[in-house]
Amino acid sequence: MALVRTVCVYCGSGFGKNPAFKEAAQMLGTALAQAGMSLVYGGGDVGLMGTVARAVLESGGHVTGIIPDFLQARENMLDAVDETIVVPDMHTRKRLMFERSDAFVTLPGGIGTLEELVEQLTWAQLGRHRKPVVLVSVDDFWAPLLGLFDHMRDHGFIRDGLDLSYLVAKDAAAVVPLLQAAGHEPDGRAEELVVTKM
Repeated sequence: MALVRTVCVYCGSGFGKNPAFKEAAQMLGTALAQAGMSLVYGGGDVGLMGTVARAVLESGGHVTGIIPDFLQARENMLDAVDETIVVPDMHTRKRLMFERSDAFVTLPGGIGTLEELVEQLTWAQLGRHRKPVVLVSVDDFWAPLLGLFDHMRDHGFIRDGLDLSYLVAKDAAAVVPLLQAAGHEPDGRAEELVVTKM
């Protein structure tokens, strides 16, 4: 297993109503930088995504922002990052974020965050990657989604041999230890991740 060096963080372009979400984003960014893990994210300077990126930078970490050209103004592209990649569309953005990352971490967010998370879970389910996927369930934010996964299993739509591989952190402080323990398999032959909650 290889060490996780680069982490893609999916999260909201807003802050949400719970101050704990912003605190978690700040804590996660700081922890990633202190652990020597680089950040790959959506390139904006708004909401939780901007908070994570600024926290990494303030702690001396490396940040790569990947943003579609049509979102540069809307998401207020963060110029202070180490590397900015402007792409023509969302599909290219997601592909590059995948290729440049050893693991995926999802903080609270909206439908775009959910879509990015579910795509990585689907690709892992289909054997396209074995990179860790972590849901940071601050104040049980992701509990309804985890309940939906159980509902899908109960109805036979998530079957044995096609189960989902993800880790659940109850707070941002648990993320780096989870990633350090999980590692990643560059050639796609890692052991199946079990569902772990911290």
